[in-house]
Amino acid sequence: MSDKPVNLDDGGGAAVKRRAVNRGEMTRMQWTLREMKVNKVGYLMVAPFFVLFTIFTIFPVLLSIILSLTVFNLVEFPTFVFLDNYIRLLFDDDIFLKAITNTLVFAAVTGPVSYMLSFMMAWFINELSPKMRAFVTLIFYAPSISGQVYLIWQVLFHSDQYGYANSILLRFNFIQEPILWFQDANYVMNLCIVVALWLSLSTSFLAFIAGLQTVDRTYYEAGAVDGIRNRWQELWYVTLPLMKNQLMFGAVMTITGSFGFGVVVTALAGFPSIDYAAHTIMHHLDDYGGMRFEMGYASAIATLLFFMMMGANLIVKRLLSKVGT
Repeated sequence: MSDKPVNLDDGGGAAVKRRAVNRGEMTRMQWTLREMKVNKVGYLMVAPFFVLFTIFTIFPVLLSIILSLTVFNLVEFPTFVFLDNYIRLLFDDDIFLKAITNTLVFAAVTGPVSYMLSFMMAWFINELSPKMRAFVTLIFYAPSISGQVYLIWQVLFHSDQYGYANSILLRFNFIQEPILWFQDANYVMNLCIVVALWLSLSTSFLAFIAGLQTVDRTYYEAGAVDGIRNRWQELWYVTLPLMKNQLMFGAVMTITGSFGFGVVVTALAGFPSIDYAAHTIMHHLDDYGGMRFEMGYASAIATLLFFMMMGANLIVKRLLSKVGT
């Protein structure tokens, strides 16, 4: 029998070493093409999504950035004006400055609150029995998919004495005459924020429930052995680190909703809202893109909104990376 020691790493380990050596001898392009050839079946499977994503996401974003440097009215050929649209937006458009302020206020309030509310409600519902969990999930999720959701708030805050809010306030002599809730600049923004929070239990809420269902219970037992003593420590050190994908997805959906809101205001307060009190970037975009057909200027608005969302997503990603550390 040979005295030569047996190499237990002759299989996959040797292959990895050979690939590492070869990687150092090739350029990045050569290595990429080789990996694509080796994994051609996987790339073939994701090709339909990649093509659709390129056509309907990447290409429109790039086209919008290019058009933002032009004057374009959908009839004549675009004329390049370079940064004139952005200069006009930031230094000569008072309505836009008000819109960006309203959008940031709305995003700062509804974003974190709706995110935390969605997670806490999902955490609570996850503790229920399966049948009760399904029923309560439907109850909380229903407002976000109901087509008549705004009608409820319009009835509650109707501008005459028959609106529920006015009726109660008049009955107890808190006010002397009905308040024009959605026609008063002092109230319209706050009411729209409240309605948006009521509608916030939507896609991210379902993602959190799904993520909580995938956490293996044995991790909680291991955590108890390692010194976790209460539910909050269990949440921070076990549940959240195992849900980072769902947390990131929920953050993206929440940020997109908080920056892109506009339907709520239009449905409740009309377009434009009184004194532009709840005018947002989305409203400004609809105004110039859908009504005035100033597509170059509208593209500049959309580009700024896109980079605002990207910046917010990067900040949230950085914060989520600290979860459980």
